[in-house]
Amino acid sequence: MTDGAAGITDQHVADFARDGVVCLRQVIGADWIDSLRAGVDKNIAQPSTRGRVWDRDASGRVTFYDSQAWRDIAEYQDFVEHSPMAEIAGRIMDAEAVNFFFDAIFTRSSGSQFRTPFHQDEPYWSVDGFDTCSAWMPLVAVEKRSALEFVRGSHTWGHRYAQINFAALTGDERDQVSYDEIDDDGLVPFPDIEGNRADYEILSWDMEPGDVAIFNARIIHGGSGLLRPDRDLKVFNTQWLGDDVRVCFRPEGMDPDHRQVMTEQGLRPGDRVGGPLYPELWRRGPRQQ
Repeated sequence: MTDGAAGITDQHVADFARDGVVCLRQVIGADWIDSLRAGVDKNIAQPSTRGRVWDRDASGRVTFYDSQAWRDIAEYQDFVEHSPMAEIAGRIMDAEAVNFFFDAIFTRSSGSQFRTPFHQDEPYWSVDGFDTCSAWMPLVAVEKRSALEFVRGSHTWGHRYAQINFAALTGDERDQVSYDEIDDDGLVPFPDIEGNRADYEILSWDMEPGDVAIFNARIIHGGSGLLRPDRDLKVFNTQWLGDDVRVCFRPEGMDPDHRQVMTEQGLRPGDRVGGPLYPELWRRGPRQQ
């Protein structure tokens, strides 16, 4: 596929709508990858206040996460505002317009075995809507066994699942999202994907720098990790919001929690996102008749 959105076909759009995820090959050029690697090195050396270690094993191997650093790290901001990713997201979602939501990095030391539990993203977010996507972009080569995994079609199952409380996993109160105190008969237990893998169609791919796995924020996904001793993992992730997405402050908690900054920007539940923290970065031109 050619660099950028030019190679996105109607089939890619249909696959994304049906499966909830599509792997696009070589849509991000090498110069962007090199720039983001430099940005990630800066980010690791000087984490933001949102940075945290998700896991540190007995051998000292670390799984590190940070987010919302795009306005502090020049390489991130350049990518968000000027790379083809906004258009790619808009065309894959078949949206009229796309706003940027936030960035995140995930890094794992060579040989790390830590796997992210299966979950959905949107139930943790400070917005609600179906027209969303995350762009999972490895900055190093990653094997299928170590890549993010997706339960095909699960974005359309229509259930409100009681999500995992990541604070119980990481020991960091900033990850606290608790469904225990929510009295909601509409919640159902989260399916045991890992314990019943044969019951689901689970998608993942060997990926190279320049490839992007774009997925709906309601698809069930997890995994990564299981790295060989000579392999590390660095991923730059961006989140994008489409036409039906509105601000939503969730009583069970949010991670990342945008309540304060959204309120300071004058955004209220039910509003469409916008403003300098959530800029509109792509809008579709007149559709061809």
